[in-house]
Amino acid sequence: MIRKVATAGLALALVCTLSLSFGAAAEPAEPQAASITWPKQQALPSFAKVKRLEVADVYDAPGDIKLLLATLQGIVNRTEPRIYLIENREEGKFAWLNELDVPYKVRDNYWDILKRFKSEVRGVIVYDPEVPDSINVATTLAGLNDAVAASPELAQKLAAAPYNLKTIEDLRGKFKDRLDAYTWQYEHLWPRTTHRMLIGLSPDTSIRIPSGIPSSFRTIAEEKTQEREAKNRDTYELDLSPFLGDESVYLRFDDAFPQDGWGPAVHEVTVRADGQIIAQFVPGTPEEEPFLYDRNNSQLSAGSGGHRFADNNRYFVYRFTPPAGTASLTASVDMWNQFKVSAGSEQPLSSEQKEPYGYLRDYAVANKAMVFWLDVGDPEQKALFERILSDVEPGTPYLGWFSNDVAGEFNGVEIASNHGVYVLAADWFSNMTVFSGTRAAANPAKPVKAPKLQNKIYVTLTFSEGDNFQYNQHRLRILWDDPSRGKVPINWTSNPLLHDGAPAILNYYQSTATANDLLIAGPSGAGYFYPDAWPESSFAAFLKRTYPYLKKTGMTIPYVLNRIAEQNVPLSEAKADAYINEYNVPGLFLSWEGRYGVELVNGKLPVSTIQGISTVQDGQNILAQAKANWDGQSPLFVSLGLLAWSMTPTDVAALAESLGDEYEIVRADQYFSLIRQAYGLPAKP
Repeated sequence: MIRKVATAGLALALVCTLSLSFGAAAEPAEPQAASITWPKQQALPSFAKVKRLEVADVYDAPGDIKLLLATLQGIVNRTEPRIYLIENREEGKFAWLNELDVPYKVRDNYWDILKRFKSEVRGVIVYDPEVPDSINVATTLAGLNDAVAASPELAQKLAAAPYNLKTIEDLRGKFKDRLDAYTWQYEHLWPRTTHRMLIGLSPDTSIRIPSGIPSSFRTIAEEKTQEREAKNRDTYELDLSPFLGDESVYLRFDDAFPQDGWGPAVHEVTVRADGQIIAQFVPGTPEEEPFLYDRNNSQLSAGSGGHRFADNNRYFVYRFTPPAGTASLTASVDMWNQFKVSAGSEQPLSSEQKEPYGYLRDYAVANKAMVFWLDVGDPEQKALFERILSDVEPGTPYLGWFSNDVAGEFNGVEIASNHGVYVLAADWFSNMTVFSGTRAAANPAKPVKAPKLQNKIYVTLTFSEGDNFQYNQHRLRILWDDPSRGKVPINWTSNPLLHDGAPAILNYYQSTATANDLLIAGPSGAGYFYPDAWPESSFAAFLKRTYPYLKKTGMTIPYVLNRIAEQNVPLSEAKADAYINEYNVPGLFLSWEGRYGVELVNGKLPVSTIQGISTVQDGQNILAQAKANWDGQSPLFVSLGLLAWSMTPTDVAALAESLGDEYEIVRADQYFSLIRQAYGLPAKP
């Protein structure tokens, strides 16, 4: 995940400053010191080399502080990376900071960071708490004005000694809603920002809530088996009377088996107080809203008459307020699958409470990029999103993410692909202005010879999510540090563009990989895109331009997602040819399906469909069925995708230990080498 070496002469010949990387502008940004370099053929900019860091721990800080310091970080690190923010502790508080191998000082008071660098700040941009999307407009303005973004309360503090910062722009009362804010921004700020990258960030996020069910709640119903087929659908009668006494009763639904993603599905809820109905609704209807206390990223489906579901660590909570003096409170719930239902009378924290956050804003500010958050499911917002996409060149990166979770991802990536724009999921990536100031040390995986082809069941195992920059920074580090890593061959999807965006992170994975670890390109190569949605006119050229990233990082085997209208589709012959001709692939993985299989596209490209699993038992069941259907007269090839949010290398080791001698687990390069032999193809494409 990282590689970036160039001779001094070549660097001098190709380098251009940040200010020169901007498109034509009505009001050109002021020239900056030549500390950010961005050659024409380079996907992401490089920052000055990190030498020493001032560190602020903002993990428990209020959201407006995180926003303030992230925008300060962008201004300061634009010249030279000097500020590092501890925003996440998932992979270890100092895990990546120590990998940077530079001197650093952790400041006990984060205000000391602002005092130290206030001379580099020209003023303050005040956002409007009544219009959350003004936070993004304030971030854009901060980058253009060498300013920090602040809440009205913080702006008052910053105006006084010892900061004495003036207000450059006060956005309160300026916009009536999201569309108004981003339309104004597009009309007034877009010409002044870089057109070489786009930044999509939610303006705010849910407050951090302790994991697990609140201690004051008690479980009142739970499915004890891993039910996935709705065979347990029924109307369950729940007695909420023991929780009466306070003003309201809270009813919470969790996934009883969060590791496999088949959580509770609820179609209808009816609540009676002393026999009288006080609530009755189907999720997703207006009748549900008065009772939905915390949706916590749960999702809606039109299936089975309409239902709300919550997989993995998601949940949802309803609040019911019975009449005073109620003696009996009951709920009838039509539900199925892996439910765990709890109740309580003490009001819990709710993810509906939002606050600003800092992640990636430093990068947006430093690069003078426009930050927005448009819902592609809304026609007017989608139209503005497409206007922005139409203004950039094919091959432009969109860093961040999309609203509306899975549907937003599918629609957003497809629309971006339609315009020749690729996605880098990075909305929870921290300190990118620091990591972009590290240097790559080319160290791709060495080839491993494939075993002799026999009549066996060849299995290859691939962890998901590698296209995701923040996954590389957080969850992947946890999986990578699992003591069982290296015992079994595993393909680890990653992002070749870490070579530009976070060389130190790529260096870590490459330098600590075992012979059983192979980094491959996550969907769908150098960036996340859907090949068949990408315009034919620029697709091959895009692959050709980004192939060097695959080659120098060693991620020469891609895992491809290809969706149209939210459905997985086969790779077209033209797009398959482009992968053969421009990426020189020996084969590629495709989709995440409920099946596995291998086919030759155009008679020369092995395409292996990945069947996803989320537990060891899933893998054992699929491989047992594969063996049962196998005649043993020829090799069989099975590609399994490992859900990165629920499986670990320890799980993989357990799966491998359960298999007989008729199975052989191999790396992706060995897997496609064996397939090419079995199908009579040349060893190299």
